[in-house]
Amino acid sequence: MSTQNVTVIGLGQMGAALAGAFLDAGHPTTVWNRTPGKAAPLVARGAVRADSVAEAVAASDLVVICVLDYTAVRALLAPVAETLRGRALVNFTSGSPEQAREEAKWAAGHGITYLDGAVMTTPPGVGDSASMFLYSGAPEVLAAHRETLAVLGDPVDLGSDAGLASLYDTGLLGLMWSVFGGWLHATALVGADGVAAKDFTAVVDRWLRTVSWFMTGYADQIDAGEYPGDDATIDVQVVAIGHLLHAGADRGIDARLPELHLDLMRSAVAAGHGQDSYARLIEAFRKA
Repeated sequence: MSTQNVTVIGLGQMGAALAGAFLDAGHPTTVWNRTPGKAAPLVARGAVRADSVAEAVAASDLVVICVLDYTAVRALLAPVAETLRGRALVNFTSGSPEQAREEAKWAAGHGITYLDGAVMTTPPGVGDSASMFLYSGAPEVLAAHRETLAVLGDPVDLGSDAGLASLYDTGLLGLMWSVFGGWLHATALVGADGVAAKDFTAVVDRWLRTVSWFMTGYADQIDAGEYPGDDATIDVQVVAIGHLLHAGADRGIDARLPELHLDLMRSAVAAGHGQDSYARLIEAFRKA
């Protein structure tokens, strides 16, 4: 692997993990943080601490930034825009798709090639090839620096729209919380009868693979706008969720989560879609 110089601006937990992964892969890494002391552990591992943002930017053709928000990104980088000209900027700061697109526009106006990124793991997962890193924006940045960025995790290219990494990130986090909520509800339910969370979750893990298979098929239905109830109709699932609610009531389990699903299903049935697949419920979310 070639050892490209990299600069990392922002050394919070995530920024420090990014810099550490570059160092572990042998990349000469320059770091900067508003509080200089945060760089000390990385300097001890071989990083170079820059005294200013301008010095940090000048040290590398690939500049990575991960700070609190986009306001902080602009405040740090606007004064060094001329130094950034001709360099590649990868922004892992969390924000909205609109902010990412605006930042890409600003960067293009200053001759900076811009890639917006989303880190789909926590800091301990940085450096693991199984972790996803989402990228959107200037395709030439990922093409030129893929090998270097791959030391952070698996680079997933979402295309030239700089807002897509943030949009996917937001959607995937929403999915994560929904999955966590469903798992916790189910674990509480079976736990009321003495089932250990670890034992139940071993079966959950296998079941989620089947759920993923359903989702793949439903995605095709959603894109086509057609929801044939070939697997299980909403009518059938209204009956099935009733069993879940009864079991939960007998065990004193909070019913708000399944009741939300039941409300959505009943609305679809009332609208005449009881024989459609569960994927039809996307229309309820779109209306909301």
